[in-house]
Amino acid sequence: MITELLCTAVAVGLYLNTLDADFCYDDSRAIRTNQDLLPETPWTNILYDDFWGTLLTHSGSHKSFRPLCTLSFRLNYTLHGLRPWGYHLLNVALHGLVTALVAALGRPLLGGGPWSLLAGLLFASHPVHTEAVAGVVGRADVGAALFFLLSLLCYVKHCGLRRGPHGASPGRQGAGGSAARCWAWMLCSLWCAAASMLWKEQGVTVLAVSAVYDVFVFQRLRFRQAFLLLLGKKKNASVLLSLGALASWGVILLSARLYWMGNKPPNFSNSDNPAADSPHFLTRTLTFLHLPAANAWLLLCPDRLSFDWSMDAVPLVRSLADWRNLHTVAFYGGLFLLALFGLRGQNSNAKETNGKAHVTNGKSITNGNGYHAPDSNHNTDLGFPKTTLNGSAGLHHCPRQASLPPTESLVLFSLGTLSLPFIPATNLFFYVGFVIAERVLYIPSIGFCLLVATGARTLYVRLRTRGCRALVPCLCVGLVLLNGLRTVQRNKDWSNEENLYKSGINVNPAKAWGNLGNVLKNQGKMAEAETAYRNALHYRGNMADMLYNLGLLLQENERFSEALHYYKLAIGSRPTLASAYLNTGIILMNQGNLEEAKRTFLTCADIPDENLKDPHAHKSSVTSCLYNLGKLLHEQGQQEEALSVYKEAVQKMPRQFAPHSLFNMMGEAYMRMNKLEEAAHWYRESLRAKPDHIPAHLTYGKLLSISGQKTEAEKYYLRAIQLDPTKGNCYMHYGQFLLEQSRLGEAAEMAERAAELDDSEFDVVFSAAHMLRQANLNEAAERQYERAASLRPDYPAALMNLGAILHLNGKLPEAEANYLRALHLKPDDAITQSNLRKLWNIMERQGLRTKLGMQGDGV
Repeated sequence: MITELLCTAVAVGLYLNTLDADFCYDDSRAIRTNQDLLPETPWTNILYDDFWGTLLTHSGSHKSFRPLCTLSFRLNYTLHGLRPWGYHLLNVALHGLVTALVAALGRPLLGGGPWSLLAGLLFASHPVHTEAVAGVVGRADVGAALFFLLSLLCYVKHCGLRRGPHGASPGRQGAGGSAARCWAWMLCSLWCAAASMLWKEQGVTVLAVSAVYDVFVFQRLRFRQAFLLLLGKKKNASVLLSLGALASWGVILLSARLYWMGNKPPNFSNSDNPAADSPHFLTRTLTFLHLPAANAWLLLCPDRLSFDWSMDAVPLVRSLADWRNLHTVAFYGGLFLLALFGLRGQNSNAKETNGKAHVTNGKSITNGNGYHAPDSNHNTDLGFPKTTLNGSAGLHHCPRQASLPPTESLVLFSLGTLSLPFIPATNLFFYVGFVIAERVLYIPSIGFCLLVATGARTLYVRLRTRGCRALVPCLCVGLVLLNGLRTVQRNKDWSNEENLYKSGINVNPAKAWGNLGNVLKNQGKMAEAETAYRNALHYRGNMADMLYNLGLLLQENERFSEALHYYKLAIGSRPTLASAYLNTGIILMNQGNLEEAKRTFLTCADIPDENLKDPHAHKSSVTSCLYNLGKLLHEQGQQEEALSVYKEAVQKMPRQFAPHSLFNMMGEAYMRMNKLEEAAHWYRESLRAKPDHIPAHLTYGKLLSISGQKTEAEKYYLRAIQLDPTKGNCYMHYGQFLLEQSRLGEAAEMAERAAELDDSEFDVVFSAAHMLRQANLNEAAERQYERAASLRPDYPAALMNLGAILHLNGKLPEAEANYLRALHLKPDDAITQSNLRKLWNIMERQGLRTKLGMQGDGV
């Protein structure tokens, strides 16, 4: 227990500096925008959606069915919302538990001494785990590893209690190991395997690892013997029954999962896994063979880590002349030699009884791995004991306890634990959506750490001199310390997205620069963000997301022509990018290109959501396109067409879309058509969707006023002001209501307040001036008309109204000047012409000079 506690303490201690980290990278989509975490979402949605909140049967789903992980996220959300510390705390706690189980697994394999401690410490400190532990979405791998190890340990217990063909229990003859207890452990193992798969897909591979343990560690069979056993020629019904249970449960789990995800594999973009998209068989083959070697190098030398290895982070291996093929050959050669050592290296002179050792006088006679009588040194668990030839610890006399497995068996088991969980990531059975993913190595690293500990033990045993032997533990301690320092350092990269993306520039510059641009933009550093986006496009010019993001930045900086250019490039790179169509349409609409804007919105609305990575975001953009199209039609007076578009938007909007503005515009359309009952319904729906939606309060108040419900109407106007006392538009609408009630003094007060708060908003200032004029406060109206004219000096109506109020206030020359300016902008305006004639008549009667030279302009 001391070993497990020490390893857990180290594991937790190394990741304490992640507790104040933010959400990073994939955390945003899995947590921040995942509707399955919200309390109002039925928890049963977790059973039908993938890890990212997309329906499993949708063609764009990643098919990553991890309901237990999503459920843990939802628990975090329920307890503390979107505060990251709780998510990180649970990740660190789970990593500590997994580390304890790795050390516990080392006990029956390596003994309770320093070698199981070494395996646990290596696992606790390995830097490749930082993505799985420091990144919140890595919890899927950590949770899967927890139940992976629980399943394996339960199966170890099952093997220990299982009776052999002669009725003898291998652990203790004739005592305790009933069939019920034996198969209870098997059931626990199977259910833990299912739980591991429900944390992450690769968890199901524990069934294969358990089979490897049974055959090569517990039974200690050689390859030929194992082959005969599986063929049924070597009779051992209990072993075959256990292996049959593992295989059957594996088939059931895999079949159920395939059925649940719609019997279809996932689809990924070519940038996620470029080799899968290559048309050349040689390129695909060489690259896919090389990738496991690249992953193995991360376990051996984790000095170059990255948050993302997609795109060109690992260039394709296109020919046999590529020097990386030497790495591939070395990797598979080493793997083959280790496997050959494990399969053929066992002592053929060992006496076998169905794979179990005879124990005589306290010493095993199978492979020389016996427990010896007490030695004079009285070695303890934490010391480096005397060992047998294969490194098994010499412990106190225990005549009826089975021996530790031989080195060859440990090598085979370690290789199985290393390689079998990694098989789903090899593109062997189906293409995966990544090139390298460090968190995928979390479970395989268990086998790697056991293999290193086994190698260290073997080296320690084979060295003859005391000095050389002392060097082995020193090297092991040094390795753990180096790993620990690298882990703490790498955790700092995961503290926030800016650090994370900067750390990935050397590995994946296109992705890192692009994501860094998003971070800088959110920080308000627009120039630096633009540079980052352009750097990303320098490395990979066809990235639709980066082209779109750059366009969005330029649009926000009012560089509309450049923004349109990049939006069109984004659409050319990815014709299904609905958000690019949306913003293109908005720019065109604001520029007055209404017909082209309509075509753009309609094109966006017709884009299907099949095979899209994020169908929810796509549907939101399509809904926004329809909303803007409806708004355009509404402003053109085409209310029936606008309503038809709004209804289509309601049908297509995803559940995370905020519909309050859409519902409010539907109410306005019905109100324009004088269908007040329908309008009232949609205004209420808008307020139900967002109770603090100010425009709905104002429009609903106006409807109530028209309907004669003056008292209720005033409540909604006052509520709007209460929601945002700094919004001049609220005072303006309330003032108009008061004016209609002939409450002129209050109306004038509201108008002055509105113009004061929104003195740069032309519509507010212009409306305030009108209200003041209607309240016969002409001096105040004149000030607001002057302000409106200064805001829009090229707007004829503003100049005409300023001329009119100056006319009323007796400032005739100034009125004449503004009338003439208005006519210069709009020469055929009849009202201005009429007012100017009246003004000239007054000026002539008063003997004032007029600018009669302007009469040739048609006045």
